[in-house]
Amino acid sequence: MRRARAAPVSRRKRPRQRPGPVWIFDLDNTLHDADPHIFPHLSRSMTRYLERHLGLDADGADALRVHYWRRYGATLLGLMRHHGVDPHHFLRETHRFPALQALVQRHPLLRSALTRLPGRKLVFSNAPVHYSRAVLRLLRVADLFDDVFTIEHTGFRPKPDPAGFLRLLRRHRLQPRRCVMVEDNLANLRAAKRLGMRTVWVAASGRARAHVDVTITSLARLPRMLRHLWVR
Repeated sequence: MRRARAAPVSRRKRPRQRPGPVWIFDLDNTLHDADPHIFPHLSRSMTRYLERHLGLDADGADALRVHYWRRYGATLLGLMRHHGVDPHHFLRETHRFPALQALVQRHPLLRSALTRLPGRKLVFSNAPVHYSRAVLRLLRVADLFDDVFTIEHTGFRPKPDPAGFLRLLRRHRLQPRRCVMVEDNLANLRAAKRLGMRTVWVAASGRARAHVDVTITSLARLPRMLRHLWVR
């Protein structure tokens, strides 16, 4: 007795990639202004953490925080290397914001500017994921991003370490030449440029840099710069 043939399985078509570049946005001081409230709060929280867990006085804790930040680019990296601090505990304790809504400053034209950019959009932040997602919700743009890639996802190899960038590229199967990195930090832009990305520097002022393709004072101006950044 012959077996009935199974019905042919229809092959799923691969989803078409959206036209245009892949936009990779930093969070703090790029999508919002963190200088007035967020960064001072973080500095105080990190200093208190060092006081409690390393037994330092306030001046000693603050000096060590700044020293590790200057030497390693992030206070956390110095604490992990020299004191065996659990990074998850550090990030959870230092990024507590009981009144985050009052601290986040939202540009009224941010959402409009982002929606005018063709292509996919990602966030790449050295901040922890719980904080990053909370800020994006308060900025009312969380739904515009396909992913929020944070310091946990880098294996605690934050920008400008190329390892973090490479993890992001592998996760989303991205070609650097199709990516545009939008940042306020020049060291991070330099790392992106070395990988082959286009770069946008968000800065109030500054002279031209070899590793910066476009400089803007506000993200509201980014859609006007598309012709300088189009990636084929």
